[in-house]
Amino acid sequence: MSGIVGIVSRKSCKDDLLYATDYHSHLGTEYGGIALSIGKRVSKRIHNISTHQFKSRFVEDAIYKYMRGNKGLGVISDRDAQPLICNLKFGQYAIAGAGYISNQNKLARRLVSEGCLFTEMNNGVVNQMELVAHLINKGKTLENGLELMQEEIKGSMSVLLLGKEGIIATRDKYGRTPLSLAKKMGIDKKVESRAVAFETFSYQNQGFRTERFLGPGEIVLINEKGVEQIKKPGKLSQICMFLFVYTGFPASEYGGEFENLGSLGKNVEAYREAMGKLMAKNDDVDIDFSCGVADSGTGYAPGYAHAKGVPFKRPLLKYTPGWARSYMPQKQKVRDFIAKMKQLVAREIIINQSFVVTEDSIVRGTQLKNFTVVKLRGRMFEELWGAAARDAFWDAGAKEIHIRPACPPLMWPCNFLLTTRKKTELFARKVIRDINGKELKDSEIQPYLDSTSTQYKKMIKVMQGGNLGLNVTTLKYPKLEDTIVPIGINKENLCTYCWDGCESPCSK
Repeated sequence: MSGIVGIVSRKSCKDDLLYATDYHSHLGTEYGGIALSIGKRVSKRIHNISTHQFKSRFVEDAIYKYMRGNKGLGVISDRDAQPLICNLKFGQYAIAGAGYISNQNKLARRLVSEGCLFTEMNNGVVNQMELVAHLINKGKTLENGLELMQEEIKGSMSVLLLGKEGIIATRDKYGRTPLSLAKKMGIDKKVESRAVAFETFSYQNQGFRTERFLGPGEIVLINEKGVEQIKKPGKLSQICMFLFVYTGFPASEYGGEFENLGSLGKNVEAYREAMGKLMAKNDDVDIDFSCGVADSGTGYAPGYAHAKGVPFKRPLLKYTPGWARSYMPQKQKVRDFIAKMKQLVAREIIINQSFVVTEDSIVRGTQLKNFTVVKLRGRMFEELWGAAARDAFWDAGAKEIHIRPACPPLMWPCNFLLTTRKKTELFARKVIRDINGKELKDSEIQPYLDSTSTQYKKMIKVMQGGNLGLNVTTLKYPKLEDTIVPIGINKENLCTYCWDGCESPCSK
């Protein structure tokens, strides 16, 4: 994923933009960039943030110190260096986006054959924002170019363009990633600044308040005069459900375009607490307390505890300063190292106890199996560094560990955002392959989506076992329809592709 934000102000927007961009740091770990404009000229700075925090990179940047602007955009990127400055036939623009183009190689080859030149390359792969700029430039107008871009790409892409007229924002065709509009009032009771952002919480501490969400495919122009709608939103909206389950920050709201959620949408933390309660109501396990895998699994545990009538405790703690989100790196070795170093255990709380561990999801299963469960069982040093370490450290742990993910088994890698890229990486697919002795076709997977089927029950048994599985006492997934309930909108308005393989519009 990536996070994007744009601000237009009557005065300098630089500080508000810096902090609003920084508040998107949970969505990307590779690059952070800011572009500023005072009208005619656009300037930008991009930094690698894979080993340093976003704020420190810019606070220490001597060139950024002297940049000025009352209009600007910022981006935290999970892969490509952005924003880029492009001389389109419509004018000069800084461009940034959030999403993933699954057919980018095919599009790039076609554009090259048509005479386009790509200069932003990383290991032979084109920069997605340069690709987006080429597609936009083929339109008769800027609006038409944005529409053509959305039609050409497979995947998802929300885009911000910073030009002399202001900030042009468009949400992706099916609204899988969110964009909200907000304003800040001045002491004269007039609008001082306007913002458009992926995360609603990113501007709250700067005094902005959310007005509304952009609809799917909607295009707006934001400048000192206000917000002008250039294109009305489409009818079909399918916001990524995984934002509620895992990737979204707890303070954010999504889905405000749906009338039954109100103008401010559904809060992520409220969803997770409600989902925790629902998980407990559908569970009959006897436990001493509930806890969550820090950080994103923790939000479910208080709701579970409240509904179950047991204490909520925090034996699993995460040391986050200086460490990225462990699901983002594309290399397994890097993900494992981050998971090992970040997760810590308060030993006294778990010894000889039976407890439920709520988790947002199980994607690959490697971190939960190889690090979290190992530490909870008290065999951290023996299994991670060898049996010789056992006597030097502790080896007493939990009596029973019951894992409760907040969503069903993931069966398909995301086609719309940069997360897991291969089916073979997914925990459920690995178990199914082991059961059948071969990789099943998508058409053969259906029985494993039905929680009442023999195949599903066998899959769960292997998953909770001690060989290929997690080595836990019990494992129980919720049904997809139960995971949807706390959001408060219909399934057709959610992207559930990673669980059921349904694309837009879903034919299943």
